[in-house]
This record gives sequence, C-alpha cells and structure tokens, in this order.
Amino acid sequence: MEQPEQNFADLLRATKLRLLQLHRDANCGHIGGNFSCIDALMTLHHRVMAPTDRFVLSKGHSAGALYATLWSLGQLSEAALASFARDGTLLPGHPSGSAIPGLLFATGSLGHGPSLAAGLALAARHQGSGRQVYCLCSDGEWQEGSCWEALNFAVHQCLDNLTILVDQNGMQGFGSTAEVMSCADLTPRFAAFGAHVQHIDGHDPAAICAALKAPAAGAPRVITLQTVKGRGLHFEGLLESHYLPLSAAQYDAARNAIEQEGRQ
Repeated sequence: MEQPEQNFADLLRATKLRLLQLHRDANCGHIGGNFSCIDALMTLHHRVMAPTDRFVLSKGHSAGALYATLWSLGQLSEAALASFARDGTLLPGHPSGSAIPGLLFATGSLGHGPSLAAGLALAARHQGSGRQVYCLCSDGEWQEGSCWEALNFAVHQCLDNLTILVDQNGMQGFGSTAEVMSCADLTPRFAAFGAHVQHIDGHDPAAICAALKAPAAGAPRVITLQTVKGRGLHFEGLLESHYLPLSAAQYDAARNAIEQEGRQ
C-alpha cells in the first residue's frame, strides 16, 4: 500500500537529513550527486518496486543515498548505517557487491550498470518471473560506449521489463558534462535507439511515480531525470559538491535548509 503524500514527504525529508548526517559523520564526499538522486531512489523503492524486483545502482558514488533509502525501508539497521565508510564496514562509499539486501553488484567503476541490469532483465524473462529491473545511471556514464551497447542489446531483446533512470544533473568529476562531452541531447538519442523515453523533473515524486508506472510494451524504458547536483542545499549546482566533504558550517546550513523546507 502506498503511503499518503504527506507521510511520504515527511519520510523523504527525514531520509535526506539522515543522508546528510551520514556523510558528515564519515567525512565523505559525493554529497551533491547523492542529493540529485535521492528523490528518485525514495520514490522508486517506496512507491513502485515490488519485493521481487531488482535494482542496480550504476552510479556507485551515490551509495549513501541508496543506503539511506534502504534504512528508511527498515532493510538496514541504524547500527549498520552508522558504519558507512568506516573500516570493516559492509557499507563503503561505493557498493562492494552483494554484502547487504538490495545490493547485487559492486559499481564503483562507472558504465557497467546498464549491462548488468539488461542481463537481469533477460534472465527474468527466461524464468517467467514477471520481475521488473531498474537501473540508476549518471548522465556522465553515457559518455561511455558500454552503456550504449547495453541499451542496443536491451532494445534488440525487447526487454520491456527494464527501466533505466538517468540522473541528468549536468555535472561530473572535473567539470560540467557540457564541457567534458555534452549529454544535453540524451533524450532524442535514447529514442533513436528504440527505447520508450520520458524526460521529467527528477525532484518531483509525483512525476517520477507516474513515469515509472506508465505502460511501456515491447522495448525498455529510459527516464531522463532533470536534476540539480546538491538539490535544496546552499551549494547546489556547484562542482565542489562532487568530491569535497561537508564542513561543520556547511552541514549546519544544509540541515537548516532541509528543515526549513518542511515548514513551508
């Protein structure tokens, strides 16, 4: 059963606060990319995915957002979450594989998620399981040929049980995607490959939910999420949010911004 809108909004805000604290306590970077995809991850896992469905986090540097989402579902304990990025943890800054429920692959090296997800989708079809497979990628990953090969394979195999979400925040490790290798026209490229394509606001849970539930027969679905790196925080849209950990002052300002959002 889906949660009422207000309950979900409150849970989403609480999870963002926990994600923020997670990165501050571990002195860990990549906060910007985590906050560009947390709305999509929470909407997918809470409002769309069935227990038998599978998820692949291709943009492994957003592991914190996935861990916080699994925590919000009750699939990760507070003690486990608190070990994030510490020595001996099962929750490193990039996923290390099938150490916990909800993680199937190590995805610190970018560009492999679509192939892994396509294989899972093909296997599910052969098994007759009815299972859906979801994969979250960064936009920068689509500068790699392996992603396009995977999409070509998925279209050829008519894998309509596969959905690829692309976090199109326009930033990557050393600059904007426009500067490195433009990804501005991804949506028509996906359509040209034969996928069902939708372009939506990646920070609108209602739009995300509607896109994920829209029918898509005979071909995989690609949803491009127009997002902002570090969305809702004072450093949103800034390249420094990709690598640099939060200072105490930045953490306090970000926490205040999230809490203020709940009072509006």
